[in-house]
Amino acid sequence: MENVDGVRKAALLLISLGSETAAQIMKLLPEKYIQKVSYEIANIDYVHPDDREEVINEFVQMSTARKHVIDGGIDYAIDLLNKALGAQKAKEVIGVLNQIQLRERPFNIARKADTQQLTNLLLGEHPQTVALILCYMQPDKAAQILAQFPDNRQAEIAEKIGTISSTSPIIIEKIEKVIENKFSNFVENDTENVGGVNTLVEILNSVGRSTEKNIINDLEKRQPELSEEIKANLFTFEDIVGLEKSDVQKVLRDVQHDVLVLALKGASEGIKEFIYSNQSSRSVEMLKEDLQFLGPARLSAVEEAQQNIVAVIRRLDEEGEIYIGRGDQDAVIS
Repeated sequence: MENVDGVRKAALLLISLGSETAAQIMKLLPEKYIQKVSYEIANIDYVHPDDREEVINEFVQMSTARKHVIDGGIDYAIDLLNKALGAQKAKEVIGVLNQIQLRERPFNIARKADTQQLTNLLLGEHPQTVALILCYMQPDKAAQILAQFPDNRQAEIAEKIGTISSTSPIIIEKIEKVIENKFSNFVENDTENVGGVNTLVEILNSVGRSTEKNIINDLEKRQPELSEEIKANLFTFEDIVGLEKSDVQKVLRDVQHDVLVLALKGASEGIKEFIYSNQSSRSVEMLKEDLQFLGPARLSAVEEAQQNIVAVIRRLDEEGEIYIGRGDQDAVIS
């Protein structure tokens, strides 16, 4: 997978690990990375078994190599990897690791940026600055950018690239900050195609409500059509009112009383009445009484309780005990 970028590899890895594990990993990522990986997942319809095995093996090898480097340095890592993988494979892994570490340092924002937007920004920069940035970029992307400069500037930039031998880390850091500040408003995610919606829905159904809402809200602005397709397939706590009466009763039998009380704390009156209508008079009495004496509750705790109920609904749906309608088949009462 040498020609596959890091975000796509991350998406392939998360899909390969399954929605439950992927959701736990997604919770640990910064918000901006969650969104980028989510968009990439939405573009992947199918992961070939060979690709799945390769991306998992590469992840294990890279993790092992990084740990060895941290524990004992590059020579120690090479020695251990030689014994574990053989000389040739160890050399490849260390080579890729070195490339990753190098590429992750300077001008990371430029590497991820849209080529045309980056070109527009660099056209106004000094040739030495342009040359330095291109040295840290993907060769094919650097070539595309260089080709858009006037002929006389192409030669000047090429000369600067050819004569750069070393640059002070302080200078690199200063230039990087200037470029990031200038470019921060131009960076766009270049994912446009809709695909792999089911996989993304599975992950969103497992992450926290806040993360889910952030991603959906952002998608509504960036890709309205994709957002609508995801929402049509995404089961949320509010969608419980779309379940059949018999199915709701099966769900409630599998939900702990304390969890239901906490979930209803943040629910609308319409949802509360719907739940009450599917319980016995005695159970409704207890629910109302416990809700009255519950007192203030953290939003995160309420959302977690609601997500637990959604998890029960999804499990029963997967087991064939209940049926969740999808897309146009779903009559959702708001």
